[in-house]
Amino acid sequence: MLHVDFRTLILPIGIVRMVEVVLTCICFALAASAGIPGFATSHWAWCMFCWCFCCFTTLLIIILEFTNLHSKVFLSWEDFTMAFAMLATLMMVTIAIIYPTFFTCSNCARQIVASTVSWLCFGLYAVEVWLVHKRPGETSGFLTTIPGLLKILETFVACIIFMSLSPNEYRKVPGTQWCVAVYSICFIFSLLIIFLTIAKLPSILPFSFDKAVIGFNIGAVVMYTTAVVIWPLYAFERNPRPNDCNHCSWDDLVVVTFMTVINFLVYTGDLAYSVKIVFFTHTEHTYEN
Repeated sequence: MLHVDFRTLILPIGIVRMVEVVLTCICFALAASAGIPGFATSHWAWCMFCWCFCCFTTLLIIILEFTNLHSKVFLSWEDFTMAFAMLATLMMVTIAIIYPTFFTCSNCARQIVASTVSWLCFGLYAVEVWLVHKRPGETSGFLTTIPGLLKILETFVACIIFMSLSPNEYRKVPGTQWCVAVYSICFIFSLLIIFLTIAKLPSILPFSFDKAVIGFNIGAVVMYTTAVVIWPLYAFERNPRPNDCNHCSWDDLVVVTFMTVINFLVYTGDLAYSVKIVFFTHTEHTYEN
């Protein structure tokens, strides 16, 4: 029998989520009504996807908690809500930077409003992260810990890299193709680790999942080390910035370079922290808990 809980709608986190749904929907509607731009379409598509994804996922969470169906799903609900809130926070802050940078002007009222509201969405999702983490009566999940948050950050940075990649740029030489392979492989495995953790599957695997993750992190650090060197070496070889470049594809190469370094540092930190909690301490959350 379906049991509804109206209390979930009047709790602070419930109110925050309802406002998030409204504001992300407003942003999506404003950007859609402004039309599809004739430039930077990948950035526009990313912004539209983020608004839509955050709106409907937040609405789904509200419905599941309101109907108490969240207790029936076979996953760590706190890990799921924390992972989504963290991801949505990162999405909103990038939109709040990217959208006005590429698509606003002094006469673009709808774009300006969408950009402003995106900053409000960022603030709300940041508040949700704090509320989920501080929610009383629940056991802290893995994704609320530093290694868990780093895994979310790794996948998010990879999404920014994919958004900035241009096939015409990276298909020119095998070196940049290798870098794209590095981004893809590490992204897939990081996403798989998050899904397995949320679904509470690591404890039933026939091997030590913690040590397998450390092995993956070692491989990711090694691969990203090569990408940090190879990508700028080949991407900018005989490829100076055009004089008429105004948010052109050359700038995207810089973004990929910067994000490659960021993800290298994140994977390095993830490796160091994972080694610490698996081999040197036993008091913090691991993937198998």
